[in-house]
Amino acid sequence: MQAFLDIFDIYLLEAVINGILLGGVLALLALGLNLIFGVIDVTWICYAELVMIGMYAMYFMVQYYGVSYFIAAPFTILLVALLGAALHYLVIAPLLTAPPINQLLATGGVLFVLQSFATVAFGIDFRNLGIRLPVLAFGDMNFSYARLLSFIAALVGMVAVYLFMTRTFTGTAIRAISQDRQIMALMGVDTKRIYIITSALGGALAGLAACLLVLQYDVHPFVGLSFGPITFLICVLGGLGNFIGGFIASFVFAEIISLGGLFSDLEWGYVLAFAFFIVMMFIRPAGLLARRR
Repeated sequence: MQAFLDIFDIYLLEAVINGILLGGVLALLALGLNLIFGVIDVTWICYAELVMIGMYAMYFMVQYYGVSYFIAAPFTILLVALLGAALHYLVIAPLLTAPPINQLLATGGVLFVLQSFATVAFGIDFRNLGIRLPVLAFGDMNFSYARLLSFIAALVGMVAVYLFMTRTFTGTAIRAISQDRQIMALMGVDTKRIYIITSALGGALAGLAACLLVLQYDVHPFVGLSFGPITFLICVLGGLGNFIGGFIASFVFAEIISLGGLFSDLEWGYVLAFAFFIVMMFIRPAGLLARRR
């Protein structure tokens, strides 16, 4: 009996640590989506599809053109950043004064366009980057190097965004606009320019996430469905536009998914996470960190 408890404790600790590693990547995705909503007040339903495009870019550069992973990654981040800026300029900017439902429908339409484009251009085959990273053994526990590296890179990316937002004039303008759009426009801040920069930064975070997720997931046109809905729920649970709330919610969801996978299949972990979200929407509909009235 004691031996069984010791093994269970090891598996439990391994699941908790894996949940923390998963939470780092989910927090990176939530940061990009929250940044865009907090500044522009538009939710990009198609955010995960930008990640999908970035994953395809990584796959073709590494597999077809023989580019080193570490050289392909900056180009992918830049590509998706430009795609984010283009999405704002072509789709979002004309709809900024439109009702929110129109904005949601427009970004939802972009989602289907990107999925259809990837299906026609690349087919529905599952493609793998082909990079095999070893497994880190720590005692009786085993951890994926890919997930560990993704966690570290995600933290570095989030720290870089934090420093940009707090130590630069543009970052300060972004934070100011997120607090009061009307006043900043009256003070002479070029809101259109800030919106483009914010969209590019959100795209860059999606590109970084693509570089990390391509080490763990096969690439196909619908890979965004693997993490797009959970990212949106994380942002809603944390409070749309609330960076700290999204960060905390990312790790809460990640632990539920990981621990759920310990006691059953991984799919049940996602079921439990969705069930937790539904319950929390009754308890704290405005988000985890919302103040009670």
